[in-house]
Amino acid sequence: MHLLLSGIVGSVAYGLARPGSDVDRIGVFAAPTVAFHGLHPPRESVVTTEPDVTLHEAGKYARLALGGNPTATELMWLPDDCYETRTALGDRLIGIRSAFLSAPRVRDAYLGYAAQQFRKLASRDDGTFSADTRRRTAKHARHLARLVHQGRLLYATGVLEIRLADPERFRAFGERVAGGELAEARDLLAEAERDFDTTRTPLPQRPDEATVERWLLDVRAAHLPPAGACPG
Repeated sequence: MHLLLSGIVGSVAYGLARPGSDVDRIGVFAAPTVAFHGLHPPRESVVTTEPDVTLHEAGKYARLALGGNPTATELMWLPDDCYETRTALGDRLIGIRSAFLSAPRVRDAYLGYAAQQFRKLASRDDGTFSADTRRRTAKHARHLARLVHQGRLLYATGVLEIRLADPERFRAFGERVAGGELAEARDLLAEAERDFDTTRTPLPQRPDEATVERWLLDVRAAHLPPAGACPG
């Protein structure tokens, strides 16, 4: 495994972390190119929970980001202080980050992930909640508001904001929803859907797959055995 790019994502990157918050990491790695030709192709993802790290092989990462996956996409837009590993190919990936974007996929991905968070909120029982349930409910609500905000801004400007300018607004929203204001979350999601329908976007209808593929082919070329070497 050759790590190309990795960094801290999640609440720490957004500016929403509090004492005790998990530190989430994501990265992109390249497997040896010859490994794809054997009986047992290399693993596409490596996930651990202690610590919380998700690593995707370059090909899978490219597919996820081309599909608009918010977690994969944010790796290319992190503040500089959140990166832990940067290589030449990783920097090239950051340099072509706009090539992964397309209007329909940004809309569908961010609204879709926000809707998932709302379903988690809506499925909770009504009544008296434990402190742990309230914390988890507030977290889902913050994620919903953050996804809506990031998705709308990305759709309208072509720029993904990772570190939130006003994190307290998102914390307060989470506490209100955890306190019973589920309608506020429903209204926010509905408002976001209307905004996506009416906002003019600079994003293209399709991502620039040719640019992404050139990067991926260069990753594969860089991880071939040296000339004259015997694989394995």
